[in-house]
Amino acid sequence: MSTHTRVRTRGSSQAGRAVALVADVLAFVIGLWILLYLLEANQGNALVDLVHDVASWLAAWSYDLFTFSREWVQVVIGYGIAAVAYLLVGHAVAGWLYRR
Repeated sequence: MSTHTRVRTRGSSQAGRAVALVADVLAFVIGLWILLYLLEANQGNALVDLVHDVASWLAAWSYDLFTFSREWVQVVIGYGIAAVAYLLVGHAVAGWLYRR
């Protein structure tokens, strides 16, 4: 195996790890908001507000995809779809980069 091939493989591996890490962090923030919501965290708290704002931005495309009569179901499904999508797409891209 030539040096050039090893360097390219290492770079692809590092890129794959970076993409997987970003996907994990995005899903974690959304999951954290779901947990804080279900535990009825103080919405006046700055950290809770920050997590909610970031999760709302990340899940803006999925939150109203389906509507449910119970608010907690709306939050779990609406935000959960985004978290799962970030994990699936992020890890699929990371896997593709690993194979390059």
